[in-house]
Amino acid sequence: MRVSASLSQDLGMPAIYLHILAELLHSIGLNEHDLLLRVGLDPVQLKSADIRVSQAQAAEFITRAIIESGEPGLGIMLASKLKLPLHGALGVAVMSSRTLQDALDLMTRYLTLRAPHLSVSRHEHDGNMYYAILCDGEPGPLLGFVMDSMLFGCAFMGEQLTGSTIEGAKILRRGPEPSYFQRFRQRIVVPVEYGATDDALVIPVAMLSAPIRFSDDQLAKSSRAQCEVALKQLTGDAGFDCRVRRVIETSYPFPPKLARVAATLYVSERTLKRRLQEEGASFQNLVDQVRLERAREFLTGTGMNLNQIADVLGYADAANFTRAFKRWTGVSPSHYRVAGQQPVGTFAHRSAPV
Repeated sequence: MRVSASLSQDLGMPAIYLHILAELLHSIGLNEHDLLLRVGLDPVQLKSADIRVSQAQAAEFITRAIIESGEPGLGIMLASKLKLPLHGALGVAVMSSRTLQDALDLMTRYLTLRAPHLSVSRHEHDGNMYYAILCDGEPGPLLGFVMDSMLFGCAFMGEQLTGSTIEGAKILRRGPEPSYFQRFRQRIVVPVEYGATDDALVIPVAMLSAPIRFSDDQLAKSSRAQCEVALKQLTGDAGFDCRVRRVIETSYPFPPKLARVAATLYVSERTLKRRLQEEGASFQNLVDQVRLERAREFLTGTGMNLNQIADVLGYADAANFTRAFKRWTGVSPSHYRVAGQQPVGTFAHRSAPV
């Protein structure tokens, strides 16, 4: 069985993973804030559970993190920090499964939600189930980081799920053992064999029936349904406009210039505008969509005054922000704030970004 998503779609990477990586860099003495800004990522936005970062920006940040930290084992370090709740609805679904096999089946089906460039191929041999991790496209020098974080992360999470090391389990890695692995070997809870033909997690079939200690049938059902909805939405949002929006959402400074977004996506400004036009979208409308969403959050969820909000959203002053907000919603920012949590859809839209 194999479930995959084409790398060319660039379905993005959950921003929370880069946030955790940034915290790791801070712990080893690297200025992670400066590094994020240099690759055009907003550190604040990375904390959101709903934001995804374009794979191009994620790859640039990870590459620079490895080079500037001088730590080739960052993938293993990240793997040890990825607790199950950080994986969103998929993490909850896995935690609430009945058995280890149920959990691994969920990972196989919904891995696209957390790592769109990876897929799982499984087969049984000599009483063992092999879960091979495949990479769509060619990640180049990041392949080691990707496989370290994925496979060793599975080993750590298996221990979280069952409460003990999975007897007989092991990890297979292609290629020779890297020199840095010796420093981390004692941290890995299962044997690791290099020089294999696949990058894979191997688990004895007899252990697949091991119970999950957080099992909850009702929660498992609801979270799996969330995963199904999220998967359909993610794969349906594979258009070029979604790729552009992901870059806009995580960009620093905000709003980003069209030239910066085009460069991030490796297209010319002319091509970016043409492709958006073909999908019935425009760069300015996408910027304004993000601005409106953030404005609503700031107005109802913070005590920021209008001048502060205008500055964060890239307006010259509060007057310009007020005019734009009223054009989109039909009411002033002050009126919207007073209305509290009243949905913007109840207001009369005039020329709201679409």
